Amino acid sequence: MPDLPVCDHYAGVEARMRKSLELQAEMGEAAGRALFDVTLDAEDGAPVGGEQEHIALIAELVAGRSNRWNRVGARVHGVGHPAFEGDLQTLFSRAGERLAYVMVPKVADLGEARRACDCIEAAQRAAGLSPQVPVHLLIETHGALRDVQAIAALPQVQSLSFGLMDFVSAHRAAVPASAMTARGQFEHPLVVRAKLEIAAACHAAGKTPSHCVVTEFNDTQALGQAVRRAARELGYTRMWSIHPAQIRPILEAFAPDEADVQDACEILLAARAAGWAPIRHRTGGRDTLHDRASYRYYWHVLARAHRTGRPLPQDVLEAFFQENRS
Repeated sequence: MPDLPVCDHYAGVEARMRKSLELQAEMGEAAGRALFDVTLDAEDGAPVGGEQEHIALIAELVAGRSNRWNRVGARVHGVGHPAFEGDLQTLFSRAGERLAYVMVPKVADLGEARRACDCIEAAQRAAGLSPQVPVHLLIETHGALRDVQAIAALPQVQSLSFGLMDFVSAHRAAVPASAMTARGQFEHPLVVRAKLEIAAACHAAGKTPSHCVVTEFNDTQALGQAVRRAARELGYTRMWSIHPAQIRPILEAFAPDEADVQDACEILLAARAAGWAPIRHRTGGRDTLHDRASYRYYWHVLARAHRTGRPLPQDVLEAFFQENRS
């Protein structure tokens, strides 16, 4: 599974896009890497009739100095939109390999997901690039949810996101508006079912499940509760932010508990010293045995701590993250 940042921050208006890139650069300085991704939005951010100018601006920002960590992606228009192929041509011809990923919304089914991946590969080749930019897809239609296992297995796909608003709207008011709230989206059975199927499909295919938005951006308590439920109950390892005030709470809520991080550090260092043979570890007054199955679990705890900016001991950084340090 790719080690993507746990927060995916969306911005579509020029001033907000620039501010988001500034914040990404600033917050990443201490860690030496991006603590969150920025997705520049050509779908909802472009004014009607101004699609070409807007995608040109996005390509300029991706290719420019403000893309400090090369962790900036772009959401293009849907496959059926007249601007879709033009979006791709502009992005790859002007931003090239600086683009971290392409997010495609509203895929109708497996066939359309395949078409999106094929078009993205063709646009890269036309720009003289080797096809390597990952594809992120929004699962927000009945057909895409039906085909989600096969969509997650597509080799170009790196992450699937749940599109809460469009998914609820697709039920023609049979699902109440409360299912789009921070609390209600974890209570309505049809919405919870969709979230679980997306997360399960991603984990089975080794891809990253990305949780949907919380629109109550001023309610940090509701946001924190939503992130924790998404991570601990539904298996999501990434979440959307739609306001800068949501970024730090998402990082905080996705970070492992300090006790778990300490256990992970001790167990993995001891396992490394033992050549990854089984070891005995004492924690909480109990002796426990560990082998490669639990090593894999604690590695993911440690990796998430690193991605969320948690401070780690120097010997742990040198043992496991030396290659990622700037």
